Amino acid sequence: MSLSKQERIQQVPLFAGLDAAEIGALAGRAVEKRYAAGETLFREGDLCEGVSLILEGRVKIVKTSSSGREITIAVEKAPSAVAEVPLFDGGPYPASVGALEDVTAAFIHSRDFQQVCRQYPEVAIKLLAAAGRRLRQLVQVIELVTFGSVRQRLAGVLLEFGADAASDIFALKMTHQDLASRLGTVREVVSRNISRFQAEGLIRISGRQLQILDEDGLRREAETEL
Repeated sequence: MSLSKQERIQQVPLFAGLDAAEIGALAGRAVEKRYAAGETLFREGDLCEGVSLILEGRVKIVKTSSSGREITIAVEKAPSAVAEVPLFDGGPYPASVGALEDVTAAFIHSRDFQQVCRQYPEVAIKLLAAAGRRLRQLVQVIELVTFGSVRQRLAGVLLEFGADAASDIFALKMTHQDLASRLGTVREVVSRNISRFQAEGLIRISGRQLQILDEDGLRREAETEL
C-alpha cells in the first residue's frame, strides 16, 4: 500500500517530531513534481521560490565555478529536503540541484512555508537545525577538498556507497565524471585511482558492479590524517 503525500513528507528528517496538524499544514500546501534522471530541479543563481522535499530518488547539489567547473557538494536521497536556507533571506539558490535518477519531489512555495512557520514556530526551529547540519557538511567538504587527497576522498565515497547499500557489493550508479565532480577533480584522476584500488586488492569492478574486498584497507585510506 503506497504512502500518502502527508505520510511521505512526515518521513523527511527536517520535519521529524512535528505533530499531525503541522505536517498536515505543510502537506496541504505542497505540490508534487516529478523529474527524470538528469533533469534540473533548479539552478544556481535563480530566485529561490520555495523548498523542495525529495520524496523518491536521489539528487546532487552542485556548485559551478566561473570557468564552468563543477563540484558536487552533496548527494541527497529520499526522504530529504533541499534549498532550506534561502527561504528566509530572500536570496537566490546558492547551488544547483539535479536528479541522479527519477525523482518525486514536493514543492512548497516560500510564502506558504513562511505562513506555516508563523502558525507553527516549531517548524522554523527544525529548519534552523537542518541549516546547521548543512553548514557542517559544507565545512567538511571544504576541508577534504582543500587538504585531503583524491585517493582519500574516493575511498570515503566508496565506503559511503557500501554503507548506503548495506552490502559490500553494489551497483556503481555514478560515472567516473560524476565522481570527479563530487571529489573536486577530473575524470582521469578518478579512473587512475580506481584502477590502483583494484590492483591493490581493495575493490573489484565487474561491469557496473563494485565489490569492496578489503573494507579495513579502504577505511585506512579514507582515514589518512589530513
